[in-house]
Amino acid sequence: MESIIKFVQDEFINRKEIPNFSAGDTITVYYEIKEGEKSRVQFFKGVVIQRKGSGATETFTIRKMSGSIGVERIFPINMPSIQKIEVNKRGKVRRARITYFRELRGKKANIKERKRV
Repeated sequence: MESIIKFVQDEFINRKEIPNFSAGDTITVYYEIKEGEKSRVQFFKGVVIQRKGSGATETFTIRKMSGSIGVERIFPINMPSIQKIEVNKRGKVRRARITYFRELRGKKANIKERKRV
């Protein structure tokens, strides 16, 4: 049964070229919003909290600060309305899921940048 599902996902879901990113990286996601007849491209820039799942069902969570309020958004990797993903900064973190980042404020919420290799 699982092989049939995997076959269907591989055949019918078109994969997009996305950059390699992980938890702690600051990225910008450009996605299309449709409002009635009109459509526009909006961006969401923030820190990647986690990547979850695998294959066609993989998702990633981004957190940004809007004023003093934290806003999180979950994006599926294969979402058709995603136009592009840009990696702005590579962050140096020691975990794959940095959910503790939600409680941090001020200087503690800064993530060091990974050295370029």
